[in-house]
Amino acid sequence: MRKKVKNDLFDYENRYIYQYEQGFKFSLDSILLAEYVSNFKNKNILDLCTGNCVIPLILTTKYPCQIDAVEIQKEVFELAKESITLNKLEDEIYVYNFDANDIFHKINKKYDIITCNPPYFKVDETSLVNKEELLNIARHEIKFKLEDLFKIANQYLNDKGRLYLIHTISRLDEIIILGNKYNLNIKEIQLIKTSSKNNPSLVIVKALKNSKAGVVVNNIINIENCKTYKNIFKKRG
Repeated sequence: MRKKVKNDLFDYENRYIYQYEQGFKFSLDSILLAEYVSNFKNKNILDLCTGNCVIPLILTTKYPCQIDAVEIQKEVFELAKESITLNKLEDEIYVYNFDANDIFHKINKKYDIITCNPPYFKVDETSLVNKEELLNIARHEIKFKLEDLFKIANQYLNDKGRLYLIHTISRLDEIIILGNKYNLNIKEIQLIKTSSKNNPSLVIVKALKNSKAGVVVNNIINIENCKTYKNIFKKRG
């Protein structure tokens, strides 16, 4: 039996989150992605691969918005549900428990924004897969692949709707190719360094459905020794 613990959601005031003491925990990547999303007041948002609902919990500290979230893993879904109740956000956030690829049979509506911190790693015979199943599905493309995200965004975004995702920089070329394939032109690229000694390792991408071509590459952000991530991208451009 996993032991559930209640934690502060980093330095976001009046936000708390349930996690397992051992095993699944939210990542810094989700905080960074939530901080990058902009201009979403009164928007309808879909968060895929939501985990324990970190991104929706943070977004609701900034603007009023309506968020649907999808999480495939039952145990993690229960954490998300309890975190929503704990923060009294039932009117703002609704979380579904199903495989994101089944969304075409589950939800019949459009969204202004889709956010996703997807599994990063492809699976093949050389993959170093974690023994912990919850981490396995969260980190590896066992149930949800990068192309699945673009297929869903293409169908579920309103015209000129926005897709925000965070990923490893090694897959940026694939992200650009998929964006072109599914009419989601890449409009912004944000490179992120975790150390001043190393090259950027993470990338946040903003794509726009049915938009004209043209991309902005923002200044590289170094998050080394950051004490807070609030408004870290405020001066991007």
